[in-house]
Amino acid sequence: PDARLRTIAKPVKQIDNTTRKIVADMFETMYEAPGIGLAATQVNIHKQIITIDLSEEKNQPLCFINPNILSKEGTQCIEEGCLSLPDVFEKIERAERITVQALNQQGEDFTLTTDGLLAVCILHEIDHLKGKLFVDYLSSFKRQRIRKKMVKNQRQKTL
Repeated sequence: PDARLRTIAKPVKQIDNTTRKIVADMFETMYEAPGIGLAATQVNIHKQIITIDLSEEKNQPLCFINPNILSKEGTQCIEEGCLSLPDVFEKIERAERITVQALNQQGEDFTLTTDGLLAVCILHEIDHLKGKLFVDYLSSFKRQRIRKKMVKNQRQKTL
C-alpha cells in the first residue's frame, strides 16, 4: 500500500548519462533483489524506464525506455509475483504474444515481438509505469486479503 506505486511515469525526453546511470542502478537493484524485471516507478523514479533479464546467468539485460505496445495477440495465464509485493503470487491472464516499440539505453529505437514469460514481464512492468499493479487484475476479495497481508508485514517490520 505505497502511493508512489500508483504514480504514472513520464516519458524520458533525453537519453543522456543521467538516464544511463538510472538504468545501470536499476539493473543492479533488480539483480540484487533478486528479480527478473523492474520499472523505474518501483524505485521512486517516475520515468518510463524498464529493465528485464530472464536469463539464469543474469547476462541478457534488456532495457525499454518509453515502451509502447503496438499489438497483442492471444491469451496466457501465468503465475506472477512482484518485487513490490513480496511473497504474493497469483495467476494473471495477459496477452500471449506482443510487439513492443521502445528505446534502449543508447537511445536507439527498436521493435521486439515476443511471447511467453518475456511478454508477461514486459506487460507487467509497463503496468507499473501506468500506476497499475498485477493485483489490480484480481477480485476485490483477493486484493483486500493481499492488502491486509502487506499492512501486517509492514507493521511487523516497524516493531
